[in-house]
Parts: sequence; C-alpha cells; structure tokens
Amino acid sequence: MRVGPNTRLPILRLAALTVVAFFLHGYHLGVEDAEIYLPAVKKIAHPSLYPYATEFFLAHGHLSLFSPLLAGTAILTHLPVDWTILAWYVASLFGMLLSGWLVAAACFESSRARWSAVLIMTAVLTMPATNTGLLLMDPYLTARSLSTPLTLFTLAGLLERKYALAAVGVLLTAVIHPQMVVYLAFLIGVLWLMGRAKREAQKPEPMLVGSFVGLLPGGFHLAPASGPYREALYSRDYFFLYNWSWYHWVGMLAPLAILAWFWKGNLRGTRAGFARLSFAMIPFGLLSIAAAALISSTPSLDMFARLQPLRTFHLITIVLVLLLGGVIGEFAAKGRPWVIAAVAIPLAVGMFFVARETYPNSPQIEWPSTTSTNAWVNTLLWVRENTPQDAVFAVDSRYFLQPGIDAHGFRAISERSALATYYKDGGVVSLFPDLAEEWKQMSNATYGLDHFQAQDFARLQIEYPAVSWVVVHGPPPLGMNCPYDRQGYAVCRIS
Repeated sequence: MRVGPNTRLPILRLAALTVVAFFLHGYHLGVEDAEIYLPAVKKIAHPSLYPYATEFFLAHGHLSLFSPLLAGTAILTHLPVDWTILAWYVASLFGMLLSGWLVAAACFESSRARWSAVLIMTAVLTMPATNTGLLLMDPYLTARSLSTPLTLFTLAGLLERKYALAAVGVLLTAVIHPQMVVYLAFLIGVLWLMGRAKREAQKPEPMLVGSFVGLLPGGFHLAPASGPYREALYSRDYFFLYNWSWYHWVGMLAPLAILAWFWKGNLRGTRAGFARLSFAMIPFGLLSIAAAALISSTPSLDMFARLQPLRTFHLITIVLVLLLGGVIGEFAAKGRPWVIAAVAIPLAVGMFFVARETYPNSPQIEWPSTTSTNAWVNTLLWVRENTPQDAVFAVDSRYFLQPGIDAHGFRAISERSALATYYKDGGVVSLFPDLAEEWKQMSNATYGLDHFQAQDFARLQIEYPAVSWVVVHGPPPLGMNCPYDRQGYAVCRIS
C-alpha cells in the first residue's frame, strides 16, 4: 500500500515503535472501563460464566461487535481469553500508530515531519483529553481501543479523498463503538460542508453523512433527571460544562486557538490536508462546546447529557498532538534531527512516571497469569480458580477507589457474577437510565460491606438469596467460613 507520492507504509518501524509504546505506557487487564467491556467478551466465549446481573455489562455489549469479535478470536484460535485480549490490545496499539502516521502523511510532505508527529504522539499516548474523562489511548482494552484508530484511518482517507476506504472506516467504527461514530459522522459533516462551500464536494461524502444520521440515540425527552438516575448522572461531573475548572477550559480552548493558527499560517512543508484538518477542528469543537453549554443550561435537558458532546475533544486533542508534532519536526528539527528526540524523550519519561503513579501497586505490564503482585488482583485470581463458575459475589460497593485496588474491576478479573457496585456500574447507569433503581438498591445493600457483622450478612442474604460469597478487605468476619485470608483480603462463604 502507498500513501502519498512514492511513500510506502513503514510497517516494520511502526511495529518496533509499538513495542516501545507497549512498555512505555504499560498494559493492565480489567481496569477502569474494561470492567464493563471484558465480562461481555468472557460471557460470549464461556456462556456458563456470569449467570447473575449481566445487564450491567451486556447493556453495552449488545450495542456493538466488539465483544463477539474478541470472543470469536479466542474460540477460533483456542487462545485463553486473557491472552486474546492482550493480543488485541497490542494490535490496537499498532493500529493507533499506523493510523496516526497516515494522518501525518496526509498533512506533511517530509518524512521528518511525519515521524516527528508519530514519535511525539507515541510519547504522550496515554495523556488525558482535557476533562472528557478519556485518555488519547487507554493502557487497557475497550471498544475505544479499536474505534480510535479506525476514526483516524477514516480521517486519513477523507483527507486523501479515498472515499471508499473512508466509508469502510466509518462502517467498522460504527459496528465497534456506536457512540464514537456519531462524533466521527459529525466531523464528516463539517468536512463536507467545507468542501461544498469551496465547490469541491465529491458524491461519496454526502452519502457518508446521510448514512449515519440514524445513529443518534433515541428515547430522550425533556425532563430533569430524578431519583437514582440523577445520582448516577450527576456523579459524572464532567458531563456538565459548569463543573469545568478554568484549567479545563484552557485545555479545551487552547487547542482550538493553536489549530486556528495552523489554518491561517500557510506553513511550509504542509499538504492541503493540514489546513483542511486544522480548520475543520474549529467548528467541530465550537459547536460541541455550544451543545454542551445548552445541555448544562437547564435541568430539563438532563436526559441529553449522556450524549457527551465534549467527547469531540478526544479527537481534537489527538489531531493537535499529531499536527503540533509534525510542525516541530518540520521547523525546529530541520538540520537538527536531535530536536525530535529532545522533545519526545522527556515527554516519554514523564508519561512513564505518570503510568507508575496511576497504577503504583501493579506491574507495568500485567501479563495473563494465575498470580499477581497486586494483593487485590491476586485475590480475584484465587476466586477465579477456586470458586464455582455460577457463584454470585458481593463486595463493598465503593471498593473501586480503595487504596491498593489500582482500579481493577472485580468481574473482569474474577470471572464471577457480583451485585452492582457504585462507581463503574454507576457509569453504565448514566447511559442506561432503566438500570438506575436496581443499581441503587444493590450498591446500597453492599455499602460498607468490609465492616459488616454477622447480622449484616444475614440481612444481605435475605435481600439477595443468590449471593453465596463475599470478598472482604480486612480481617475475616467472625464466625464465617473463609478459605482465603491473605494480604489483607478474605474470601468467605455466606451460604
């Protein structure tokens, strides 16, 4: 495959850079949003798993082909699911760098500028995208791990006017992550309107826009959120623009100002895609801010907050990093190749230390294993190996933020059913209001479980007879059968 004049894809060099990125930013199984995505994969691969409360992860899983794709890979290759997840993560990391290179190639003439863009993006790959709650790329696998490279691939196709490839990219993004493709369709609309204004529109582009108008979610109405759903929704403070601090606003507006400078600058060494992309990001971002401000202006629009229009800044930040990295390579590094390293290496070192601070109790690379150096993960791996597959667990509903957990999810690692918990399952509820009452009841029933007495466990079993096991952070409760008691955690039967 060729990109641009006389330019081949540097597959081997990008593969080597993928290895660097993997060890630089790390890999963690079942952390953060992976707690929502991975149980759906494991449920499809092994239907006997998770017999209880599946709605808290299948609500997402039913909307895309992400889970069937990973589960199908495990079944066809006979690889354990955890190794399949790791393999797909590495593939997504390569896809991210490859698609970033394609966008850079569509924007810059020189190989120096293109590699500068990709190297600097690699260095900051896990940086946050302002206050959206998203990283440019997570050090764990979710549907975004695949949809983000596909979005950049589509963008490169549009910039190169390879509309058939762009259409494939849009379609794949839609079946992997229906929410993220809405933002991509919005950007395609912006690019199409720009082309139409210049009388350069091509027929395939309107088809791309029109094909995805129907992807916008339904079931919205004008009414303030109330009850448990309001609690879940408002716990995501970044949904509402009035919660953003001044530095979040700087992180949102500064990229648009820099991109406006790129658009007007007529910078040497850039291709037509550079100015086109720089300009497109400006209305893309400003319209998103306007939509977010409107949603935040009245409680009557609460039900629309889950659209999260400011997620557009995930793509805007990635584009800024690529274009800024390319400009550094084109101007600062001309005749001084050491400049790129002088910029990328300190950034990479800084991001490595951020990665260690984010997961201080876990190894940088969490290879699939039956044991772990993280006490919480080790407990969950014991649960996986030593309890029945149909066991239903209860854990303290606020466990996710406890010291030492490092945001590792119970279901994703233990492969056992559990009552809904406050933080991650609350995120699901913020998108699926029908789950709110059940989520609130379950999370209330296990709030403070680490300090339960015998009568509390008896009450829990009456309220939820399916629960037969508990995991306690602390000493084993008196009078309970606890076959596991290590490193500050106990696993106990309650029936």
